[in-house]
Amino acid sequence: MTEAEAANLAGERGLRWQQAPITAIVPQTSRVKSFFLAPTHPFSFRTGQHVDVRLTAPDGYRAERSYSIASTPETRDRIELVIERLDDGEVSPFFHEVAEVGDDIELRGPIGGHFVWDTADGGPLVLLGGGSGVVPLMSMIRHRAAQGSTIPTLLLYSARSWDEIIFRDELPALHDRQDGFELVFALTREAARRERDYGRRVDAELLAELLARLPQAPKQVLICGSNPFVEAAAEAAIAAGIGANIIRTERYGG
Repeated sequence: MTEAEAANLAGERGLRWQQAPITAIVPQTSRVKSFFLAPTHPFSFRTGQHVDVRLTAPDGYRAERSYSIASTPETRDRIELVIERLDDGEVSPFFHEVAEVGDDIELRGPIGGHFVWDTADGGPLVLLGGGSGVVPLMSMIRHRAAQGSTIPTLLLYSARSWDEIIFRDELPALHDRQDGFELVFALTREAARRERDYGRRVDAELLAELLARLPQAPKQVLICGSNPFVEAAAEAAIAAGIGANIIRTERYGG
């Protein structure tokens, strides 16, 4: 463990649980919603970090889950958590079926120091997201826009279908700013709907084509998604010529 990691861990151990009322709930897809919370004690965070959420049942049983922060550090008074409903989950069904605006949610954070980025880190930056793995990457993209940055940034977002794309309206709008951010969707179960997108899985050939769109080789590559997606995307990135030393990953469930 490095000194930085040790310091980060020590800081996480000192975190305290606090109440954060839900201020808004916004559907993203049929199974994904954004929950906006206002922490009683607002905190600073870096893009890519997450918070722990804790639910307590009337009988005292507790369930905890970790959720990446989707919002940007520039709006620290209100954080956005994007939660996918899992049929066998303990926490996500509560958010989707029970939680309402005004409810207090118990959380602590921010947590994590490995999978982070800010404009001071520079670029070019390549972001590879699968499914809900796009959430921490969205925080980075929003931060970049809030800072007025023109760092060359490429997001390749893999989803099964067009209807399962999270932030489907906001991401193309950010791409249309023409400030160095390029968006590419890769749909695995249907044909591409936008020019220069893909209707296939992520592989080395696809990544090689995308890397050619950058003005120079990437400085950092961040990959987030399910275990199978992260494994496949990381292997494809290395096969496309990206050094393993600049790749960082974050895995979501199975």
